[in-house]
Amino acid sequence: MHACPPSIIASSVFLAGTILCSGNGFCQTKDFSASAAGAAKLEFFETRIRPVLIEHCAECHAADTEASGGLLLDSREGWQTGGDSGMAIDVGHPDRSLLVQAISFEDPDLQMPPEGKLPAEVIRDFSTWIRDGAEDPREATGPVSARSTGLKLENAQDHWAYQSIREIEIPVTDEVSVIDRLINRELSAASLAPVPPASRSVLERRLYFDLTGLPPDEADRVPEEGYDQLVDRLLESPHFGEHFARQWMDVVRYAESITLRGFVLPEAWRYRDYLVTSFATDRPFDQMIREQIAGDLLQQSDLKERQLQLIATGFLTLGNTNLEQQDKAQLEMDYIDEQLEVIGRAFLGQTIGCARCHDHKFDPIPTRDYYALAGIMSSAVALEHSNVSRWVELPLPLSETDTAHFDQLATRLQATERKLAALKKSVKADSVVKQRSIPVAELPGVVVDNRDATLVGEWTESMHAGRFVGSSYLHDGAIDRGKKTATFEPPPLPPGDYVVRLAYTASGNRASNALIGVSSADGEAKLRIDQRKAPPEDDAWISLGTYRFEQDGQAVVLVSNDRADGHVIADAVQFLPVETLAAVASTVAKTKVPTESSKEHIATVQAQQEILELTREQTQLKADINKRPRYLTLKQTQPPRDIAVHLRGDVHNLGEIVPRGVLSAVGKSPSISSQSSGRTELAHWLSSSQNPLTARVYANRIWSWLMGRGIVSTVNNFGTTGTTPSHPELLDWLASELIRSGWSTKHLVRIIVHSDAYQRRSRAPDDMQEQSDPANRLYWCGQTRRLSAEQLRDAMLLISGELDKAQGGSLVRPGTNADYNYRHQSTRRSLYQPVFRNSLPELFEAFDFADPSVSVGQRSRSTVATQALVLMNHPWVVERVSATADQYRKLDEQYGHRTVIETLYRDCFNRSPTSDEVAACTKFWQDGMASQENDRLNSLIHAMFASLDFRYLE
Repeated sequence: MHACPPSIIASSVFLAGTILCSGNGFCQTKDFSASAAGAAKLEFFETRIRPVLIEHCAECHAADTEASGGLLLDSREGWQTGGDSGMAIDVGHPDRSLLVQAISFEDPDLQMPPEGKLPAEVIRDFSTWIRDGAEDPREATGPVSARSTGLKLENAQDHWAYQSIREIEIPVTDEVSVIDRLINRELSAASLAPVPPASRSVLERRLYFDLTGLPPDEADRVPEEGYDQLVDRLLESPHFGEHFARQWMDVVRYAESITLRGFVLPEAWRYRDYLVTSFATDRPFDQMIREQIAGDLLQQSDLKERQLQLIATGFLTLGNTNLEQQDKAQLEMDYIDEQLEVIGRAFLGQTIGCARCHDHKFDPIPTRDYYALAGIMSSAVALEHSNVSRWVELPLPLSETDTAHFDQLATRLQATERKLAALKKSVKADSVVKQRSIPVAELPGVVVDNRDATLVGEWTESMHAGRFVGSSYLHDGAIDRGKKTATFEPPPLPPGDYVVRLAYTASGNRASNALIGVSSADGEAKLRIDQRKAPPEDDAWISLGTYRFEQDGQAVVLVSNDRADGHVIADAVQFLPVETLAAVASTVAKTKVPTESSKEHIATVQAQQEILELTREQTQLKADINKRPRYLTLKQTQPPRDIAVHLRGDVHNLGEIVPRGVLSAVGKSPSISSQSSGRTELAHWLSSSQNPLTARVYANRIWSWLMGRGIVSTVNNFGTTGTTPSHPELLDWLASELIRSGWSTKHLVRIIVHSDAYQRRSRAPDDMQEQSDPANRLYWCGQTRRLSAEQLRDAMLLISGELDKAQGGSLVRPGTNADYNYRHQSTRRSLYQPVFRNSLPELFEAFDFADPSVSVGQRSRSTVATQALVLMNHPWVVERVSATADQYRKLDEQYGHRTVIETLYRDCFNRSPTSDEVAACTKFWQDGMASQENDRLNSLIHAMFASLDFRYLE
């Protein structure tokens, strides 16, 4: 045991957790004994390896299956024997193990599991497990046998999860809660003793993170506040809704983009805000289920409630779908399959998708039940089909006044577009307009041709397509993104207002987002132009707007290929005084005997002027209409229908038609009329207190969020391949209590955090009880847990004084059409950062953020070198350290080093430093030269952020 100077704290980062920092500020290097090392390896297998094998491999590689490829993975003897391709695991050598090669998807002919590649952290876990000796306590249950049908439907009640929730009668006293009575009973039977409660500072920090996702904030502290009062205050905090929404978002695979082409879902954020509102106001969870499944079909007179219902059903639309699938029948079925899979895992803890091609091999879910559910979903269209299909967005209901306003805008837009189309048609009929090359000399105003532009990068001159100004136009070759510009600068302009127009030639290979900058007396404006669409004015021009230019002032138009998604065209720029067209028309009109030529000229000029005005009006109207709120949803457009079983999952190989319905093994099936799709009935069946799964599954989730491990550790799988409850009576009591409370999330949270089980301190590294229950399955101690990626990020922002606590709304920057290489720059809470499937923040990826493409019940908990490197070197972390140092430097100037150190420990660890820690930190700070003191303060803060005490909850 020794004092813990900052240099040691910092070194613990590089060692990725081999140095343990205790609550009293001392460090000790863990000296594993042989038995302790074995227990650690066993725990690693039980928590990281076995659940993955059960969830992703057991269906095809267990003794009671057909043993695909002759390989068994349900026992140590199975993988030691190997399969048709040879030995699956080469102990000590993950790089030579076929199992690792298969889950890594390195070989296109050897990729498992078939439903898709596992997360990177899971692959790393398997490599670590094999490298460390592949500890596996499982014994073979027998030789490969004929295919088993698993639990038959008629025997469903043999499995605990399908049995009715039991009423647990437990004597209650003021001293011991029901939770503790049931847990202590199991501890006594296992000859285990519960550890004492954690200290007040540890419990306070645990409560803050578990209930709000944020560390204790000095500004929020209430003097002499009791534990009960602290719990109540945190439950009423607006941050409670944010934190619990983020946890549920893991389960429902929340994301704001689709992997395909990085398509952005601009309205997905409304569903996230619905969750924040619902958890903050303690919306009954059974109501939330109904709204997420069938909110669009429910009736509600209150406008705000109706909006929430409609937004909630966005739950069904967040899947990661291949919208390029040309077989639309297949695409729709894949979409429904994804919906059923997330419904099954989120609400029922069932792997429904396994029954798409055949009866479920393990659970009592026949294929008929799968297609009974699929029939319910089939009449609600969630896609608008085209070559690349698109998701559905609809206008959100508004007040009568707001609705009338937007309706009026739409009517005006229709009239404007009709008039504009007629004018363009008449202008196109003019022979002068039809010519391909437009002479610069014949154009009004000041025209800068591409030959007079200043070019950066290599541009190519062309006359290949469309109408162009002068003798040619330029294109960038669609290469060197961001490195090419064409600057159009006119000779000095008389001061005044000018319409600025850009000429380009349109084609399908053009950029849909060409970047144009206009510098004028009012500053710099940036626009994105879709050059795939024909120029709206005279088949050659597009108006960039009206700008004011001053004498000898700035007048520049810059065309850039920055982030362009195709060829960028630079042809000519016209600076047209707003009076020019009117003056020309007025002069010609004064001619006493106008010629036929002058009449044509007048008509053309007047038409062009009106086209400019109508185009500006059209643009403004569209912008105003686009301000109407929209929401991501599906449309109940098709008549209710039953669908046929797809033999072997093939949408074109149909079997018998099955009536719409629910899972036969679970409770009483609702009656669905021929006029109803059945989605409302499904929502009520899911949320029924008589459904034995739903309340159990949700109560288990809440328990796992607070205790670090579920009573059923496979929180998304309550089927026969999932784990059995460690405390079945406690699970049923919690489920019953949830129902009795009116499905109140806050009620269940309150009674759990008031239990002794929740308040226990974390086990000591040398505790002998660890050998009896290394995974803490019986809850004899508190569960040490690493903070999530979001909690780490938010904590650093809060301590640095930069956290923006504003709530709600979208943080996707306007104009973002694809999520690739998106830069996450906001200082809002992590909950509000866009969840882009192709572009997650590096901190999220390093610290086991949930895969947003699948329902995640429990995040992976990896410990890899990448995490240490990110905390030590990532620019974002370094910036937070610097911002924190700026705050504490002011404190140092006023009160001195000791106050800074004491404040740092309270902010980072929620405790005061010991005298030894104060001395060590002070010495570290003062040992450097005076010129280095600022760097030493930064290093001290950085060490705090990287320490185990900061990253973990005791």
